[in-house]
Amino acid sequence: MKKIIFSLLLVSGLINTVMAAEGNIEAGKAKSGMCAACHGANGLSASPNFPNLAGQHADYIAKQLKSFKDGNRTDAMMAPMAAGLSNQDMADLGAFFASQSRTVEKSSDASDTSASGNVVAAVTKFVPDAAAGKSIYELGDPSRSIAACVNCHGKEWRSEVLIYPNLAKQHSVYIEKQLHSFKAGNRKDPAMNQFAAALSDNEIKNIGAYFTDTKAVANVKARRPAAPSALSENAIAGKAKAAACAACHSADGNSLVAAYPKLAGQSARYIAKQLVDFKVGASSNGQEGRSDAVMAGMVMALSEQDMLELGSYFAAQKVSAGNGSDNELGRKLYFGGDAARGITACVSCHGVKGNGMPKAGFPAVAGQHVEYLAAQLNQFSKKTRANDKNGMMRSIAKRLKKDDVAALSQFMSSLK
Repeated sequence: MKKIIFSLLLVSGLINTVMAAEGNIEAGKAKSGMCAACHGANGLSASPNFPNLAGQHADYIAKQLKSFKDGNRTDAMMAPMAAGLSNQDMADLGAFFASQSRTVEKSSDASDTSASGNVVAAVTKFVPDAAAGKSIYELGDPSRSIAACVNCHGKEWRSEVLIYPNLAKQHSVYIEKQLHSFKAGNRKDPAMNQFAAALSDNEIKNIGAYFTDTKAVANVKARRPAAPSALSENAIAGKAKAAACAACHSADGNSLVAAYPKLAGQSARYIAKQLVDFKVGASSNGQEGRSDAVMAGMVMALSEQDMLELGSYFAAQKVSAGNGSDNELGRKLYFGGDAARGITACVSCHGVKGNGMPKAGFPAVAGQHVEYLAAQLNQFSKKTRANDKNGMMRSIAKRLKKDDVAALSQFMSSLK
């Protein structure tokens, strides 16, 4: 094994369920010999270029092996290594490495990080700031739509969701390498590509410095790099223009009628895009954009600036609690999808808390009316709504059963 086995997901990417096989620790130990050269006999790699596997989630390990085998994750060395593994082999390997302890930290990490060549070595005299890296991990940077890593990977760097990797005691060089790979687009994942693209090279080094020794800045309070503005000029201008929207969507964007979507807390960019699409739909007799008889008359007189201002106003409002409730099926589909049916996990685009990804154009779903969410999924399924990017929603929705739609709508509405 000359390269990595597992991906480093900081905000998660296109996540699917992997397999139902239950792993056996002893069987996995017997099969782990081929992994030892790069990852150590107990999953603690001596080289910072290879990830530590000890203490990692078994589900995550099995998922990565299956991705290498299926070709969903490409690697010239790992593809042939995984090709001969059965689902049971993958589950056994995952169970074994998950059972190992990460309490022994390799002393070479710090020296390897500073002398590591391409990934960490600085071309300039920039000195990585571990405290700044901690701030990104714990707080992110909302002003640039950079999500906090802690939301997925946990306060102690141990994720609660089994298909998100643990980062505790992971090699800092490996973490930086994965961030650069996501940033360059060499690893494809909408959430992580967006996250890494917003980071500067120096910020990636800061994150690496933080993971070199998290204890060194344990007492340093995380801080955001800049305070977000309270209310933009566009939002103020949009408030006056929002009066025409109040009848259906309410003055603050929290509609009281379930057939009309809540606009409060939705991203300004997404709202503006929908208004543009409604206008295109009206002018093309529904052949393009998004078609709606009521909205067609509302948008025809709006300029692009009007749309931006309306979006900014509603984005600045706080969404009220949804009318949905948590349920097992909805949670499973939202966070894990269904690989067997080709259903991608919703979390990949809509986020752990359902807040969406504004820069990528994915909407917030948390707090939305159950009835409205179900209606949109059904419209995408029937292709009566077709303004989704690259047909992503149509492709997913057509695979959903009636019970899936009901469960997902309930769960997404319940998110906060």
